[in-house]
Amino acid sequence: MRGNAAFLPISTEELKAIEAFRIGTRRVEAGGTVIEEHSRSPHLYTLYTGWAFRYKSLSDGRRQILSFLLPGDFIGLQDEFAEGQTHGVEAASDATFCVFERDRLWDLFHAQPKLGYDITWLAAREEKMIDDNLVTTGRRNAGERVAMLLMHLYRRAERVGMVRDGWVPFPFNQQHIADALGLSLVHTNKTLRRLQRMGLHKIDGGWLRILEPHALEALGDYFERPLRLVPLI
Repeated sequence: MRGNAAFLPISTEELKAIEAFRIGTRRVEAGGTVIEEHSRSPHLYTLYTGWAFRYKSLSDGRRQILSFLLPGDFIGLQDEFAEGQTHGVEAASDATFCVFERDRLWDLFHAQPKLGYDITWLAAREEKMIDDNLVTTGRRNAGERVAMLLMHLYRRAERVGMVRDGWVPFPFNQQHIADALGLSLVHTNKTLRRLQRMGLHKIDGGWLRILEPHALEALGDYFERPLRLVPLI
């Protein structure tokens, strides 16, 4: 992953510090739990391969997907600043994670302040994406919401090198999309079919292709900004 142009370069000393911080790897099958929603995890993670998502659920089982996770995303930091578990994390596809011991985080901040800043930056970036999601669920209509989400996920996957002949892996069903956008399953189904009939995108066999990116961006009021290089922990 460090050869990917999306990520910041790192010094040999910082790389050694990260390797010392890492305690192993973990593989989780699609649909498996990475972090339990109602129990504090002793670990932090970096997603290495695959897709995952963060979520919170209500007592009756309704679920809100807070964010979708891609390779390079740092996972679990929110609980460091909250009382109790703030969210669950589930693997959307077969996924591999680098595992870090939460109790050693402060030692890393002390020994490597720049890496501490990088971790803080990643947390702020996650908060910014959640702000964008709040605008989507609060102000965009159904078509705009779906268009925004499809473009957002495609562009993020493209940035970390997941595109294959114009397609990106898309292990999400309509319930995932509904849970992320605050729509009913029926409304989500109708909206996806309408956009596909318009020739804007295609979802087939767990893959997503954007056929008319400019039209989909205009519909979702989604416009790319210059993207900064991202720290990789």
